[in-house]
Amino acid sequence: MADLDATYLHHLTRIAEALERLSPPVPAPTDLASADAFTWDADRARLQPVPAVSRVELRLLQGIMLQRDQLLENTRRFARGLPANNALLWGSRGMGKSSLVKSVHAAVNSEAGGILALVEIHREDIGSLPRLLQLLRASNRRFILFCDDLSFDGQDASYKSLKAILEGGIEGRPENVVFYATSNRRHILAREMIENERSTAIIAGEAVEEKVSLSDRFGLWLGFHGCNQDTYLEMVQGYAAAFGLKVDPDTMRAEALEWTITRGSRSGRVAWQYIQDLAGRLGQRLDAAG
Repeated sequence: MADLDATYLHHLTRIAEALERLSPPVPAPTDLASADAFTWDADRARLQPVPAVSRVELRLLQGIMLQRDQLLENTRRFARGLPANNALLWGSRGMGKSSLVKSVHAAVNSEAGGILALVEIHREDIGSLPRLLQLLRASNRRFILFCDDLSFDGQDASYKSLKAILEGGIEGRPENVVFYATSNRRHILAREMIENERSTAIIAGEAVEEKVSLSDRFGLWLGFHGCNQDTYLEMVQGYAAAFGLKVDPDTMRAEALEWTITRGSRSGRVAWQYIQDLAGRLGQRLDAAG
């Protein structure tokens, strides 16, 4: 019997050793000082460094000066270790919400000696926020946690965990983390979600309060609205000057207005798309002129 047990033990040991050799190595923890920006890989529970962030310079963002100044001041306070608010940037598509977050991070980080890191989390990974915050909490750096196009639809209940993390949980938001989100909706939640709660709840007002209160966790609300023609043309002219595009002003104005007709809208995104087309036709690269 003892020989049989020894044989089993020998075989089990060999199987365990073989499985260990076949298993992928445990990834080393990410060095949070290795980059100024990261993306959160929820499946592997690790942060992936981003060598170069796709962004425009802060000075190129036109038509959103008030929003720029408010977010810039909030971020500067946060970088200095002072109280700062979570921020919700909401409103019209293409008006520079996500561009502003990335540009403000770069500007403040250069002022603050690289202490500020940007961490992007995707909407579908919101449920993994507690694991991410555990990683960030222990770091000496300060982090802007950024979720682009944040919204909730249907019966999605993950908004409740986001509420707790933003302010109401037992541990609360780490002191070295602030949460910035963009959304096309002021209250993040789909209108039908709120209406469904109102129609089925015993006390409709309380149900709606539960839904709307998610937005209340953001102390700073910045609204972005569709721009008028003059603001749109200022955006185009600002880009053209910054990149040194050599074109007749009247020609550029006429083309830029025609471009809005083909797109059916005016926005910073539309202005940038026109500038890319113009630069391509002129055979010029979009390298900032300084």
